[in-house]
Amino acid sequence: MSGSDDRALDALCARHGIALTYRDIWNQEHATPEPTKHALLAAMGVRADEPVAEPTPADATVTVVHIEGDPDPEIAWPAVAQPLAEALRWTLALESGTERGGDGERVGHGDGVPRLRCVGLAGDLPPGYHTLTLTAGSMRHALAFIACPRRGASVPGGAGARHFGPAIQLYALRSRRNWGIGDFTDLANLARLAAAQGASFVGVNPLHELFVDRPQAASPYSPSSRLTVNPLYLDVEATDDYATTAAARALVASPAFADRLAGLRAAPLVDYVGVAAAKREVLAIVYAAFRREQLAHDTPRGRAFRAFAAEHRDGLASAARFDALQARFAREHGAWGWPAWPADYRDRADPQVAALADQLAADVDYHLYLQWQADLQLAEVAKAARDAGMAIGLYRDLAVGANPGGAETWHDPQRFAPGVHVGAPPDEFNQGGQDWGLPPWTPHRLAADGFRAFRELIVANLRHAGGLRIDHVMGLARLYWIPEGASAAQGAYVRYPLREMLGILALESHRHGALVVGEDLGTVPDDFRLVTAAAGILSYRVLYFERQHDGEFLAPAGYPAQALVTISTHDLPTLEGYWQGTDLAARDALALFPSPELRARAYADRAADRERLPRALAGEGLAAPATSAPRLDADVRAAVHAYVARTPCALMTFQLEDVFGETEQVNLPATTEDMQPNWRRKVARDLEDWLADGHFAAICAAIRGQRPGP
Repeated sequence: MSGSDDRALDALCARHGIALTYRDIWNQEHATPEPTKHALLAAMGVRADEPVAEPTPADATVTVVHIEGDPDPEIAWPAVAQPLAEALRWTLALESGTERGGDGERVGHGDGVPRLRCVGLAGDLPPGYHTLTLTAGSMRHALAFIACPRRGASVPGGAGARHFGPAIQLYALRSRRNWGIGDFTDLANLARLAAAQGASFVGVNPLHELFVDRPQAASPYSPSSRLTVNPLYLDVEATDDYATTAAARALVASPAFADRLAGLRAAPLVDYVGVAAAKREVLAIVYAAFRREQLAHDTPRGRAFRAFAAEHRDGLASAARFDALQARFAREHGAWGWPAWPADYRDRADPQVAALADQLAADVDYHLYLQWQADLQLAEVAKAARDAGMAIGLYRDLAVGANPGGAETWHDPQRFAPGVHVGAPPDEFNQGGQDWGLPPWTPHRLAADGFRAFRELIVANLRHAGGLRIDHVMGLARLYWIPEGASAAQGAYVRYPLREMLGILALESHRHGALVVGEDLGTVPDDFRLVTAAAGILSYRVLYFERQHDGEFLAPAGYPAQALVTISTHDLPTLEGYWQGTDLAARDALALFPSPELRARAYADRAADRERLPRALAGEGLAAPATSAPRLDADVRAAVHAYVARTPCALMTFQLEDVFGETEQVNLPATTEDMQPNWRRKVARDLEDWLADGHFAAICAAIRGQRPGP
């Protein structure tokens, strides 16, 4: 390309939010490759030869997000290209049903788009989703107007309050009553147990629905839909319809079925296929009885189900249709994921979809029934936590994206950019970078319908929650897009409307009375943490990463108060695994180090940390291991938890794997299910044995000694 062509391409990328360069965690600058620029523009539906001044689709529809305390907003009127001669008026239809109005003041006419200020609009403006109508003579223009508080909900107890709770993988819970996978009854029991030890919340992995017909696809961070809940977490025996269905109870009580359940419980890894088969077999009987005895007779329970379905007639109903169609096409065509379906069914608005869904109405209702039961049981978990005295309760997790073949992308594929994946550039723990295989939202389409997709997502995941973790929260400002077929190192960052999304997040946080934690690990933009902190979002701090300039572990007093602190996470080694280097050995065996030099550095850094950690603990007067110790004993594990608990961070989580001294981590990034048993490992002990075992109580006591509560 010529120099002028290069400049035109760069200008077009800049207009559409594609970064031309970025700095990695080693402060090295990387230029976006030219093929990547073309691929990302194409994914946005932009021609590389498009004039830079040509309006984008976002200019045709305006959504104004107004943050509390800002002055009267200036608003573009894109519906006309000529100056407005008539008197300008504005009318705001509030979410409550009332209206207010005032005069508009012309403030400019740049780029062929009139701009005006709505005088008096910002005064005493209630938060909510409103509609603003602008009038000039006979011309009218309506737009979404979202008024948001400046900050989200505060940590219970106010400034200085410090809470703690376990962070668990729900599927990993063992109990003598579950069916080989942790379920909502286990979660409620854990909430009661943890509350008795002083915990204020229980954190869980994303509860998003995976794939009903492909249970072995187990990553909670690659779900079918983030708007629905994984029905494998249902406690089948806790449903009202199971209690009244003799055939289902007889099946479960039979020796053969009891043997199946015993085998599923005893397995060291979650047998997702076996668990799904067992639950599906019984739930089919339960659901048939529900249709026969409740729906057919329009009983109160039947009406409650229909009311639930009507309340969630968009996202949940679409996901239920997807599940029913996917099951049909998997049987008939061996197809997995909607891009592999027959062409007429890939667009959910196609009349053929409605016709087939009508034929499969009982199947569609079955999947809605599972969502109804999951919602009821999740509500019981939240109630159990509140009744046990937890100040926060259920702390949920929102994944950064959805699987390209699942219900969420089928629901509205136009929201997503085709031909690209979200990921991360190379960093210390993933020197080759990461491709998560998830399609990103197209930024300019978010505002086009009033940020509806983002709003629905946040509301769905705040349901029954007192807190929400936003995975890879930097995605509110920028996401790393990787063209399909390119390496993770060949991606580029794409800008998102951070201010607007933070405002909506603050609004929903207040409405649900739930605090928000942003997982801000990895390559973090400059000043990003300052911006999110101002919006009331808690940062996410991990012991392994918090260091002084000389590489020593940061002393507890050096941590920020507006943060959640933890020793490790699901993507990092357990405390014992970190000490022993189990994660390095696994990466070595799978040839995940991109070069001998980086491999040598990783081992050298870990050897140094085996000296630094004892020094950090001893510096705080806590039990410290000898550098040569092959394992960390229970006293040292408690000391490390006490070290982290001593920070001023408002929240602290701890992992069950660290409670029981396990070495294998939950997930080893950059590996697949045939390489590692990711998302399958169970914790070491049955939930019923935790108190007698003493390890859980000891860790909670060590934490409680440093943060006794608000």
